[in-house]
Amino acid sequence: MTTGPMLAALPDDSATSRTLAVAVAARLIANVEQVVHGRRPAVELVAAGLLAGGHVLLQDVPGSGKTTLARAFARSVGGTFRRIQGTADLLPGDITGSAMWDPDRHSFVFVPGPVFAHVLLVDELNRATPRAQSALLEALDEGAVTVDGVRHALPDPFFVVATQNPTDQYGTYPLPEGQLDRFAMALTLGENDLATERQVVREQLLRPTVDDLQPVVAPDDLRWVQTEVRRTHVADGVLDFALNVVRSTRRHPAVRIGASSRAALSLVRCAQARSLVHNREFVVPDDVKALAPFVLGHRLVLQRGVAAGRGGGSAAFDSLGAGSAVVAEVLASVPVPVRG
Repeated sequence: MTTGPMLAALPDDSATSRTLAVAVAARLIANVEQVVHGRRPAVELVAAGLLAGGHVLLQDVPGSGKTTLARAFARSVGGTFRRIQGTADLLPGDITGSAMWDPDRHSFVFVPGPVFAHVLLVDELNRATPRAQSALLEALDEGAVTVDGVRHALPDPFFVVATQNPTDQYGTYPLPEGQLDRFAMALTLGENDLATERQVVREQLLRPTVDDLQPVVAPDDLRWVQTEVRRTHVADGVLDFALNVVRSTRRHPAVRIGASSRAALSLVRCAQARSLVHNREFVVPDDVKALAPFVLGHRLVLQRGVAAGRGGGSAAFDSLGAGSAVVAEVLASVPVPVRG
């Protein structure tokens, strides 16, 4: 397994550390792109979410490649990987784990569930009932789960990449606003062009190519890169710009509930990660502008009837599309700082 730089061997020089962190990010993206073709913007977005220490929600129709993209990132990161399939009979204990009777000890012993992993793929999250979905709330927000009154810390780093199907399909349960707010980013993949789709089909005629991916980043190295991301400089002007964008969503006439303070923090942290991916030591306004639709769009609660008029696409994604459209209008109205 090829991993990132070992922590014990990291240099004290900040410039060299930054160079190594950029190299780790580039290696991660390149590894994913071995099996995910024609999706460079989406790959960079998921990478930014991971490196920012957040979680990512992929929304699209079945068969569009969202699970392949999620698995590619999961297999690229060393450490433990678990997968949960969303179904109507999924129980909270199937996610968090539960206490089991141990006849040798004559007592109940906690048996960890699949959420105890460095990378967790939750496939078709919105096919699980609201009760099962709620089992992930604490994990997504605090990196821990509480079972029978006992709090259990999850592995660090902990990254959730979840997929969901259109909400107008049979057997789906819409994700509540509190759940959506815990995902740093949400994005759709869209349709590939003919040449890319032909390449994907040709490569997978024999077997899924994602099964051949090898880890390229160890958990300790990923945690170190996430720390390096947090050191990325954010000038006061850029920070104010991000905050003004978030606050403007709360005053938009099409929005009933705007983006939260958690959304503002996610936006800035993801912008820091994007700057590292693009080999910069500081955040620029373009980082904020590029990420805002994906960080803020799914968090907005729109006025009734707004989604139908602003979605601009399939009815299945009118709400997501409308949120992104509102964010685009906000970005056009908020002045961009000339200087940091």
